[in-house]
Amino acid sequence: MPIYKMEGKRDGLQRYRVRINYTDKNGKARQLDRVAYGKEAAKQLEERLNHEVKPMGAPNMTLNDLYAEYIEARRHELRENTLRAIRTRLEPYILPELGTYTLRELTVPLLQKWKSCFDERTNARCPERKISLMLKQDVYGELRTMLNYAVRMEYMPRNPLTSVGNFKNPYEMKKEMKYYTPEQFAKFIAVAREEAQNAEARGNDKEWNYYVFFNIAFFTGMRRGEICALKWSDLDGDIIHVRRSLVQKINGGDMETPTKSKTSIRDLQMPQPLVNILRDHRARHEKLEGFTEDFRICGGERAIRTTTTDFRNTRYSQGAGLERIRVHDFRHSHASLLANNGINIQEIARRLGHSDIEVTWNIYSHLYPREEERAVTLMNKLFPFV
Repeated sequence: MPIYKMEGKRDGLQRYRVRINYTDKNGKARQLDRVAYGKEAAKQLEERLNHEVKPMGAPNMTLNDLYAEYIEARRHELRENTLRAIRTRLEPYILPELGTYTLRELTVPLLQKWKSCFDERTNARCPERKISLMLKQDVYGELRTMLNYAVRMEYMPRNPLTSVGNFKNPYEMKKEMKYYTPEQFAKFIAVAREEAQNAEARGNDKEWNYYVFFNIAFFTGMRRGEICALKWSDLDGDIIHVRRSLVQKINGGDMETPTKSKTSIRDLQMPQPLVNILRDHRARHEKLEGFTEDFRICGGERAIRTTTTDFRNTRYSQGAGLERIRVHDFRHSHASLLANNGINIQEIARRLGHSDIEVTWNIYSHLYPREEERAVTLMNKLFPFV
């Protein structure tokens, strides 16, 4: 650790020793010691000394150069929609301001100045609107990850963005999670069923695909891409085998990808209402010309479109007199249904395909009754005579 706490203070500030180990131009190991007062001053001193004495593996590499290499390296690791998200955060918001700077020039003061100016930027897609806090944090996270890559490749001695810190708004309260209760979902899906029945009466039974989609989302908690990727061959009685996801490209065409993580490969037992819905839906699909087990459950030869699903979501919620929630919030609805009925957090994590139960707990722990109160009630019951 290059910063050591020492005995002594000055003007109320703790004394620190900053030690830098480096190799000089002749290949000889060197050590540099300096003293600073205050933790922040010590960090700034460490940053300055690192830039002064540590040679960089790519001193003339610009951030634009790093971006091109970084995208190419990650192309083989990530799904296409993830790469697209990285591009939409870095290309409009990072490269225009910082792209021509060399990695050596990316100092803490420069990045702090970028952060301050970025606070006043407008949204690239909606110039009349300020950038949301969530988007700012996403952009910061992508830049930090890319600079961490540069550190791993030994292009930089350390990541200066970590000293700047992410965007925060102390006055903004954490948004409450949105989800439908069973009663609300019943109203929502009744509208979807009615629309599907009316469309079928007009000779169009494709509307049933959306009715089935939202039932799967609510009763299983599967991700949108996982639902769209489902084939009839993935069903085995009342079990759904989740084995893949589906990415819908902007320029057309679909691409099957692995699930988000290894733990997302899972088997989900369905409740009887969903079993019945899928049985009836399969009967419709079997009437289609060329039907095979490889037909997408929600669509047929081709999965239903993401944009159309969003449109149906809006229409059904309005028809039911409900606040619209995102498609992803049906996943929250499934988790809240289980949590509010005492299903343990480990089973919820398994059904959602989370890689770490801590992720599930951090998201849904507030849905559980207060364990402290339950513990006290239990002890009162067990020891009434004391």
